[in-house]
Amino acid sequence: MNAEGHTTHQQIALITGANKGIGRGAAEQLAALGMTVLLGARDPRRGEEAAAALRTAGGEAHAVTLDVTDPVTVREAAKQVGERFGHLDVLINNAGVTGSGQVSPQDAFDQLPSTVDLDMVRAVFETNVFGVIAVTNAMLPLLRRSSAPRIVNVSSHAASLTLSSDPDGPFAALLPSAAYSPSKSALTALTVQYANELRKDGILVNAVAPGYVDTDSNNHTGFLTVAQGAAVLVRLATLGADGPTAGFFGEEGPLPW
Repeated sequence: MNAEGHTTHQQIALITGANKGIGRGAAEQLAALGMTVLLGARDPRRGEEAAAALRTAGGEAHAVTLDVTDPVTVREAAKQVGERFGHLDVLINNAGVTGSGQVSPQDAFDQLPSTVDLDMVRAVFETNVFGVIAVTNAMLPLLRRSSAPRIVNVSSHAASLTLSSDPDGPFAALLPSAAYSPSKSALTALTVQYANELRKDGILVNAVAPGYVDTDSNNHTGFLTVAQGAAVLVRLATLGADGPTAGFFGEEGPLPW
């Protein structure tokens, strides 16, 4: 125990958007590794249901009400984590929207740059980029109390300008996107800037692309399981001291910017 009465050896991981999908998959795997997992969720009931399921499976899990677009819940979440655990070892910025967000379901299919609704673009960036900044900055004081702090930002293969700009590449058949893909490109760029600032403090910051995972966000058309998609998040969240920082990785290894 430290002077504030907090257990100092237990590793604490916070995952945003963790009540379902890849975030929940990562929570399950980190809990299986012995970490105390905090499941960030906008809906307290869904968050608690997910945490209860992890506890039933033998993990140490707690729900944290957290809407990355709501500064009040972000501040309150940081306060709760600080008061209850005293530090944070892993932050996984997983919460994200494809396009529908808080606007309308059809918007995810209408992101052509020439006709896109700017309100939808703003909503996507609010969650996928600005929300990451808000949560990261709120949690940094707690991460600085860790002996091995790790930040993982969940990006996408679609964030790669190299892959997206190749007319013969894997994304050639997809409609151009003015919201989701650029927001994830911005997130990978932001990841590099955080990594450069925090490198001297031993905080490793990386972006990951889970791949095309079977989740609600793609109407369950993905071909990877949640466990497969979550694996790269967990690998970057548990890096050793000599691990990379300012990187962009898929399960297959480093990805082109």
